[in-house]
Amino acid sequence: MAALAALPPLPPQFKSLQHHLRTAQEHDKRDPVVAYYCRLYAMQTGMKIDSKTPECRKFLSKLMDQLEALKKQLGDNEAITQEIVGCAHVESYALKMFLYADNEDRAGRFHKNMIKSFYTASLLIDVLTVFGELTDENMKHRKYARWKATYIHNCLKNGETPQAGPVGMDEESNDEENEEAGTSPLPTHPPQQSSSAYDPSNMPSSSYTGIQIPPGAHAPANTPAEVPHSTGVTGSTIQPTPQNIPAVDPALFSTMSIGDVRLTPEDFARAQKYCKYAGSALQYEDVSTAVQNLQKALKLLTTGRE
Repeated sequence: MAALAALPPLPPQFKSLQHHLRTAQEHDKRDPVVAYYCRLYAMQTGMKIDSKTPECRKFLSKLMDQLEALKKQLGDNEAITQEIVGCAHVESYALKMFLYADNEDRAGRFHKNMIKSFYTASLLIDVLTVFGELTDENMKHRKYARWKATYIHNCLKNGETPQAGPVGMDEESNDEENEEAGTSPLPTHPPQQSSSAYDPSNMPSSSYTGIQIPPGAHAPANTPAEVPHSTGVTGSTIQPTPQNIPAVDPALFSTMSIGDVRLTPEDFARAQKYCKYAGSALQYEDVSTAVQNLQKALKLLTTGRE
């Protein structure tokens, strides 16, 4: 993929978007679809924050140029041309990253890649808002992943052993406010490259607003839901790919009845979305997620309700 033109310096008003833009850069080669939607999220959020200040307008204009260049390069990719496929692709990628970190956490293997995977999963769930409102499940995943990254980081920083698996979250934290804002701002100084040993000085925060995630070396995003603990962490990263399932334009459907249930084009679109989520989950042998989404689609088609 051709290199994108560099962006101007990030305006202070957009500091909260720096993690998303860094994630986009890290995925330009690893997964261009994820990179595209991270930039799209930054563009849409930046427009809401400040689209009038000259430096912000200049930054957003250059970011738009990057988006247009990416769209041309990925013009034949279903995940770019069809929103439903794109949403399923990003959600599957975020879920696999979350599952990897969660399995490492439950196994008591605490390290930088796991912390970063938790936090990056939360950023990618932010990105899902470009497709519409988040599901309750995704909001819970985002809140938990962001909190877990902070909790484990603080424990390691202070020389303490984190408690593995789900534990009570600190209700006094400002995570709800952070979720409304999209995500927390980055520290001023660029992070150091990650190493095999945990260095507390690389992650100096005690809250979401200062958590520092080192670039590079993401955990595998397509790790199966049940990671064999004996295998440890692999060094290779396998890319999730969009499902090549032909999308059906909901406009082709007219409102129709099944028994006493009247289904609208929107109902068909939502059912199709759940089926694509299921197909994406099966690609990574995540049977439980596939079953859940197929059950949602079946319920919608048979009752007209989710």
